[in-house]
Amino acid sequence: MMLSIRAQNPDERLIKQVVTILQQGGVAILPTDTIYALVADIYQRKAIDKITKIKGVKIEKANFSFLCSDLSNIAAFTQHFDRSIYKLLNRALPGPYTFILDANNEVPSIFRSKKKTIGIRVPDHDVITQVIKLIGHPLLATSLHADDAITEYPTDPNEIDDQYGNLVDVIVDSGYGSNIPSTVIDCTSGAPVVIREGAGTLEVLS
Repeated sequence: MMLSIRAQNPDERLIKQVVTILQQGGVAILPTDTIYALVADIYQRKAIDKITKIKGVKIEKANFSFLCSDLSNIAAFTQHFDRSIYKLLNRALPGPYTFILDANNEVPSIFRSKKKTIGIRVPDHDVITQVIKLIGHPLLATSLHADDAITEYPTDPNEIDDQYGNLVDVIVDSGYGSNIPSTVIDCTSGAPVVIREGAGTLEVLS
């Protein structure tokens, strides 16, 4: 199923429909401020298992992130971090950045790596932000890859539907997406370290 939801002032009725699907263990493809992403409720194990099958990876090797609605949402799932990291997050978010932080015990154990870290994002996109706020906790997300040797990330919702429509429960069309993923910054070892440079300026680090 594909739902067309405007990126600005999204239809609340359609947002509720997406949330209901996720709460029932469904898997969605949603727009973010970077690329389209495979998304599930972090507390729905069957949805998580479905995503790992779609990706063809074991859960312990999957690159999952938590999509949060704001900084307070982040603090609920991470260990205390110092003021300099807080200032960095405050400068960068919402925006096209993924921050690797130390996870606390509120993170479901299935997501905790041996290092007990978690990737955290606060995307700057009204559709997915409204979904997160309505569901009341972060969403699990992982990159959506194109079935194409040239284009790594699909940008056209119709092409996404052709490739993934039979594998997921709902695809949200908010127009063409980006093909540049988020910048990944590791904040678990003192000074922040850029793991992957993507969308967003590195000036947030200074």
